Amino acid sequence: MSRIAVVPGSFDPVTLGHLDVIERAAGIFDQLHVLVVHNPGKTALLPIAQRVSLIQDSIAEAKISGDILVTSWSVGLLVDYCTDVGASVLVKGIRSQVDVAYETPMAIVNRDLAGVETVFMLPDPAHTHVSSSLVRQVAELGGDVRPYVPTPVADYLQTPR
Repeated sequence: MSRIAVVPGSFDPVTLGHLDVIERAAGIFDQLHVLVVHNPGKTALLPIAQRVSLIQDSIAEAKISGDILVTSWSVGLLVDYCTDVGASVLVKGIRSQVDVAYETPMAIVNRDLAGVETVFMLPDPAHTHVSSSLVRQVAELGGDVRPYVPTPVADYLQTPR
């Protein structure tokens, strides 16, 4: 039986910490779905289709191997997507105790609703201070985001529009 996992997130934009979690999860599971989801609690910088494209480009540039599908989901519960694709595990990157406190109730509800387990994965310590919102703020103020994001994302964010 194939072990399918989903790495969900807003990925607005994808960071090196996200990419680290994606790479390590791809090495553990037979198939990995990187799922861009809309977070109604956040104002997005990038359209969802652009986020999907940037994640695909970043995975390719980093030469991350494995059966990885990058897609988006905006209808229904996250566990509905998991059920639809046969995924039994959600992988969540955790940077701090704040993330644990935020993610734990959702993990319990996801298990209760659909039997989907959540695996918390710590990113490389070099990336624990980086969040997408921090990257957005640095980019919006004209700062260099290259230390925090994959090259395709930095190039996109720092190209005048």
